[in-house]
Amino acid sequence: MDKLALIAHRGNTSGINHELENKKSYLNDALMQGYWIECDVQMYKEKLYLGHDEPQEQVDEIIMNPHTICHAKDLDSIVRLNQIKAHAFWHETDRLTITNRGFFWCYPGVHVTSPNAIWLDLLNRSIPKNTSGIFGICSDNFSLSGLV
Repeated sequence: MDKLALIAHRGNTSGINHELENKKSYLNDALMQGYWIECDVQMYKEKLYLGHDEPQEQVDEIIMNPHTICHAKDLDSIVRLNQIKAHAFWHETDRLTITNRGFFWCYPGVHVTSPNAIWLDLLNRSIPKNTSGIFGICSDNFSLSGLV
């Protein structure tokens, strides 16, 4: 199995930064440091925008980066992301959802062991120490998780 993918939640790598998360420059910084990224994407005026609660910046080629996973925040955005073949998922209260590339995006506290599983180190839910057999971990702070 390849090296464990470390996925920067909204671009965060060293703690939550509400002012910078989901901004293109912040996401690009995480990619340049070797992280994968998870970014929130939503439809606004028939265009895709980065942003969790409200649209921040119109998306660019970053969503097509092979190390980007887009979290569609509404049904219109998941349809568009799928049309342009961006790696994406959408969910509400599911314990697990499957991305359009076959990855198991697990809710915090759910730890399916599979080479396609991505565990979330979020919401103060601890993750098991043994991460062998999974694809990656998505976190806001990798120094706290002990993974870097």
